[in-house]
Amino acid sequence: MEARVQKYFIDPEQWGDGTVAIAGDDAHHIARVMRARPGDKLIVSDGSGREALVVLSAVAPDRAEGRIERMLEADAEPAVEVWVAQSLPKGDKFELILQKGTEIGAARFLPFVSARTVVQYDAKKEAKRMERWRKIVKEAAEQAHRNRIPEIAQPMGWKELLRRLPESGLALFCYERPDGLPLRRALREARASSPDGSVPGPVLLIIGPEGGFAEEEADQAAAAGAKIVSLGKRILRTESASLVALSCLFYETGEMGG
Repeated sequence: MEARVQKYFIDPEQWGDGTVAIAGDDAHHIARVMRARPGDKLIVSDGSGREALVVLSAVAPDRAEGRIERMLEADAEPAVEVWVAQSLPKGDKFELILQKGTEIGAARFLPFVSARTVVQYDAKKEAKRMERWRKIVKEAAEQAHRNRIPEIAQPMGWKELLRRLPESGLALFCYERPDGLPLRRALREARASSPDGSVPGPVLLIIGPEGGFAEEEADQAAAAGAKIVSLGKRILRTESASLVALSCLFYETGEMGG
C-alpha cells in the first residue's frame, strides 16, 4: 500500500482507459491544499474495489488529470462488517464518531433517536446535515486509506431501528445491567456457535445517548434479538462508548494489534 500518498474517492465516470480525470472539490484539494504538480502521485478509488496509483499529468483547481501507473489491491477493509447505531448526541459529537469510527473501520452508521436523546432532530435541516456527514466520512476514509466510504443511514426512530435488527448477523446492545455479557464473551460465544468459527456479520453495535438507554428500551432490544453487553465497569461518554466498542470488537476479531 502507498501509505504516504494521498488518496481520493472518485466517481466511476472519472476513470478512463488508463487515465483518470478528477474534478470538483477533489481537484481543488489536489491543486490548492496538496499543491501537487505534474509527476506527483496519488491513489484513486471508486469505492467498489477498484484502486490505482496515478501519476499526475496536469493540475488545475478545477481539474486534475493523470495516467494509471498500476492497479492496487483493495485489502484494507475489516473481515467482519460492523455497523454503528448511534443515538444522536449533542453538538458535534456525532461528527467525531463518524470521523474516528470511519478511521477504525466501521462500514455503516445508523443515527437514531431514543427516549433520552437530548438533541432535537430537525428534519428540515436533514439534507444539509447529511451532506456534511458524508463529506466527513469521505475525508476520513481517504485519510485512513479505506477501500470504501461508509454508508450513513437517514436518522430514524427507535422502533425503526428495532425493525432493522434482523438485517444484522449479531446485534450488540451496549448497556450496563447485571445480565449483560462482557463484550469479549459475547463475541467469543458468537464465534463458537458459528459454523465456520467466525463472528457472524454484519455486527450491529447499538450505543445510547448522553442520558443512557431507558430500561424498557433494553428489554425491547433483547426481545428483538439483541445481546445486552457491557463495555466494563467505568461509565463512558456516548462518543467514547462507540469508539471503544468498535476498537474492542476489531481487536477481538484480529483486525487490530496483530
